[in-house]
Amino acid sequence: MVGDLGAAIAATAESRRLAHETSQTMMYALMTATAAKLAALRGEIDTALGLAEEAERIGLPAGARPVLATATTARGLAALGAGRFEEAFGHFRRLHDPADPAFQIALRLTAVGDLVDAATHCGRPADVLPVVAELEEVATVTPAPVLHAELRLVRALLAADEDADPLFADALGADLGAWPLIRARTHLAYGEWLRRRRRRVESRDHLRAARDMFDALGAIPWGERARQELRAAGETSRRRAPDARDQLTAHELQIVRLAADGLTNREIGQRLYLSHRTVSSHLHRIFPKLGVTSRAELRTVVGALR
Repeated sequence: MVGDLGAAIAATAESRRLAHETSQTMMYALMTATAAKLAALRGEIDTALGLAEEAERIGLPAGARPVLATATTARGLAALGAGRFEEAFGHFRRLHDPADPAFQIALRLTAVGDLVDAATHCGRPADVLPVVAELEEVATVTPAPVLHAELRLVRALLAADEDADPLFADALGADLGAWPLIRARTHLAYGEWLRRRRRRVESRDHLRAARDMFDALGAIPWGERARQELRAAGETSRRRAPDARDQLTAHELQIVRLAADGLTNREIGQRLYLSHRTVSSHLHRIFPKLGVTSRAELRTVVGALR
């Protein structure tokens, strides 16, 4: 949620493994659904859908709402990132339907922005107004920062043209230091809104900011969406440079982050239940992938992902 996808990928991989080894079936399913969500944010669609299906096979018979809500979010993000807005709307709408197995009272608060994003792109903004009105009421009794950040974006997305500018400014003027994904999505939404109203020059600053933030966060499909919008606004955009998350498996990324934090091979092995020789072998393969020759260089590469 706070945009550290590298740490999330590594922690999720470790959590899935530990849950499997200790026979915690529902925790394994939840972490599998979380891995699906991360894959969707990275644009790894086939992986995301496969992991979501695996999580649902475990969670659906047990009625495990957190598992099903997370898997449904992953499906929605995969569709949203691919520009399949009608499909994305269907997935995100499930999270807000109390009769649906994927309804979960807390997790749905984190997906209202995605629901409205999908709805506005497929011409169905009126369909989400009851959900937004309900969550506006919820917001009066909870300080949950993610909900308030999402609602500031949602108000701007649903506003009449004459009201949208100040609402986008309000959304971007809020303290979003802990929510870089929401900030990037807000820049993208504002840039899209400006371009569609032929305010192309104004749109470019927001679209550039969105592109650069999504690239840094590793949310690849949204970075590409910002690039497409920039091209439509008359500006050629450079390609995203691959980073460590593109080149390493989740397990390798976990080892890399521990090594960059200063742990020895033996300490990494103890943390991950591996021999120090196995850790050494992994690092021997990882270094050439990243174009580094020392742990000091490794810290620089991993530091860029934080």
